Amino acid sequence: MAFTIISDTGANITDKVRDHYGIIIVPLTLIADGEELQFKSTEGFDYDGYYQSLKDGKKVSTSQINPAQFNEVFEPILEAGDDILYIGLSGGVTGSVNSAKIAAADLLEEFPNRQIRIVDSLGASLGEGILVVEAAQCRDKGMSLDETADHIEFQRYRMYQIFVVDDLKHLKRTGRVSGALASLGTMMDIKPILKGDTEGKIVVECKARGRKQAIKALAEKYRDLVTDAQEQIVGISYGGKREDAVHLANLISKIAPPKKVWMVAHEPVTGSHVGPGMLALYFKGNDDVRAF
Repeated sequence: MAFTIISDTGANITDKVRDHYGIIIVPLTLIADGEELQFKSTEGFDYDGYYQSLKDGKKVSTSQINPAQFNEVFEPILEAGDDILYIGLSGGVTGSVNSAKIAAADLLEEFPNRQIRIVDSLGASLGEGILVVEAAQCRDKGMSLDETADHIEFQRYRMYQIFVVDDLKHLKRTGRVSGALASLGTMMDIKPILKGDTEGKIVVECKARGRKQAIKALAEKYRDLVTDAQEQIVGISYGGKREDAVHLANLISKIAPPKKVWMVAHEPVTGSHVGPGMLALYFKGNDDVRAF
């Protein structure tokens, strides 16, 4: 039986990938200068200008997806006779997944013969997006909704997500890290290396002295933890410094060349939390890799 795959802006997949797999994107909201901006596509977005504006002190805020927004997207699909798999931005940093569950519970009373599976990716950017694409590939191979959802719920624990930021003030401002942690970034150019833990929350993995050593530390984590690199897509997202993303891609390709490297500018909504200069790496390891 057919089912529709839905994700959100946080997945950071390109329009080409979205359209190829028929993935529906529900937009997160960015609020800048009193204007609400919603992104189903960020093609043509001025990433360099955006991240420079954040560096210059521009204040922006974000809003999670509410149940009514999910209802508007889910209901026509159910009416058309399709089931739904929604794979969303980590519940460790947003309440959008809970909103999806609320909408699903309400709609399933109206459509008792339909099915909706909600999967918390425990990730952001390509840590979410690669799983969304993998779900589409599972569906296209003939796997059922439950088989696909169960597969992604397992694979999310294999997805290692590690990143460095130039300034922790953005994560501190939005409550994603504590003030005590944020103070580390101002001490002698110490760069905390952050990761997503088993609950999808942001925690400190290690520390490095300066940006050059921080990028090297990302590559070393890949060296130590990646499994079956040649069979997987590895993701890199960046907030304004593309040359560093290219350097990281070269480093990991020398260590263990992946099947593909997807390199994207980090989408603006979650990008407002990590700030300009962020650089992230997403790859799969063993099924307990997020605990390391």
